[in-house]
Amino acid sequence: MIAGLIGLSGCTGLPEGIEPVSGFESDRYLGTWYEIARLDHSFERGLSNVRAEYSRNDDGSIKVINRGYNAEEGQWEEADGRAVFVEDKNTGHLKVSFFGPFYASYVVFELDKEEYSYAYVTGYNRDYLWFLSRAPEVSKEAIDAFKKRVAAEGFDLDELIIVEQEKSGL
Repeated sequence: MIAGLIGLSGCTGLPEGIEPVSGFESDRYLGTWYEIARLDHSFERGLSNVRAEYSRNDDGSIKVINRGYNAEEGQWEEADGRAVFVEDKNTGHLKVSFFGPFYASYVVFELDKEEYSYAYVTGYNRDYLWFLSRAPEVSKEAIDAFKKRVAAEGFDLDELIIVEQEKSGL
């Protein structure tokens, strides 16, 4: 999902006007998240069934495994990374690296704090946007609420992709 952000090494800031969530609980964020929608980017172009798996590394950082299916090539693509907090562990602003010392922002700016069932994530600017869910499918109302919120935050939705997710759990 965010492996392509590595090209933005050193870009660990926040988009102007976007605030990461506070009260973030990383242990509750761990596990599988399905990509419901994203802004189009070359590093994910053509991928369906995109999901991210977050787990704890021995050093306390977060292990990131992004996986998606490339139907054109008939194969799965996977990227492994490591995320650490930029500020404190209660703020949804992390930096993630998929290659060595190059990090890019991972900003959780909306989160269902009751169930941790959905999250809205951006990078260091508004060119990067993801709608993540614990379930592979969400209601039309949930997608509409996402679109309304991110449009109000200044994201350009012309390149928004609704990601195909298979129900089989591949």
